[in-house]
Amino acid sequence: MAEFSRDDIDQMHHLYRINLINSCSGYKSANLIGTKSEDNISNVAVFSSVTHLGSNPALLGFFLRPTTVMRNTYHNLKTTGVYTINHIFEDILEDAHHTSAKYDETISEFDVTNLEEDYKADFHAPFVKGSPIQMAMRYVEEYPIKANNTILVIGKIEKLYVPDDLLVTDGFIDLSKGKVATINGLDGYSIPNLKMRQAYQRPKPEFAKTND
Repeated sequence: MAEFSRDDIDQMHHLYRINLINSCSGYKSANLIGTKSEDNISNVAVFSSVTHLGSNPALLGFFLRPTTVMRNTYHNLKTTGVYTINHIFEDILEDAHHTSAKYDETISEFDVTNLEEDYKADFHAPFVKGSPIQMAMRYVEEYPIKANNTILVIGKIEKLYVPDDLLVTDGFIDLSKGKVATINGLDGYSIPNLKMRQAYQRPKPEFAKTND
């Protein structure tokens, strides 16, 4: 079994370290975040850091790398206040990954890939057409992470679009039916299959605390 100390990690070739540390946390969500500038230039970019923060209110967060260079997603959502989150699925893996390329702010990733813009209910930011799960988001707040100068951006779900055949009666969304992708590291994509769901867990009776 490979073993890495903190000093080992610090001294690694930077590409090896990036791949190693990005993989060791486990599978991550695979999403495309869509925005549009005030000049109506659309932008879409892949993110693997979208995470659930709470259900009431319905909040999601994602992390942005340091803004020492232009981050079109960040600039657009801060100036317009809105963005979309769209699940990556099997049919668009290659085009979705290509949105990680650094294009000038005047170029839309929709124009250099086969991804298509989708607009709903006059929402300013574009959705990704065909994405099984689409969310209209409104910027709420952000928190700078001093340890590495990244930013945690928090948004509220304003609209959630889910196909009927993915939605279970108790509200659970069966992502496997939509062939939704997950990301391993920076560039490894998988399409998971649902194996099982488990009931809400309570302590085993013999270990449960009593009021005696």
